[in-house]
Amino acid sequence: MSRYAAARIYALPESLDELVGPTSGTLILPRHIDWGPHYEYDLADEADLLLMYERVIREAQTAADLRAYLSAVLLRRHWTDLFLPAPVRASWQARFPELSPAAAAA
Repeated sequence: MSRYAAARIYALPESLDELVGPTSGTLILPRHIDWGPHYEYDLADEADLLLMYERVIREAQTAADLRAYLSAVLLRRHWTDLFLPAPVRASWQARFPELSPAAAAA
């Protein structure tokens, strides 16, 4: 793991229930979250959905960013499929134990 990933502070919502972002359609993330080439994420395409969620979780600067783009329903459904740095996964699971692998297996 890089020193950057280990030291970085990641944005977290207070509650998963506040994540009321889109669950369908196509969207473009703002540059402060996705600074790569212009890319439209089709939420009906699972690969696009996972990539968009990974980028938002890793790069969101505020809880407002998370609320705007993440859905609690989709996050819970796809949490174990997301490729995330260990520190960000640990911080989310510490705040939201229902995302932990033990909770998912129950």
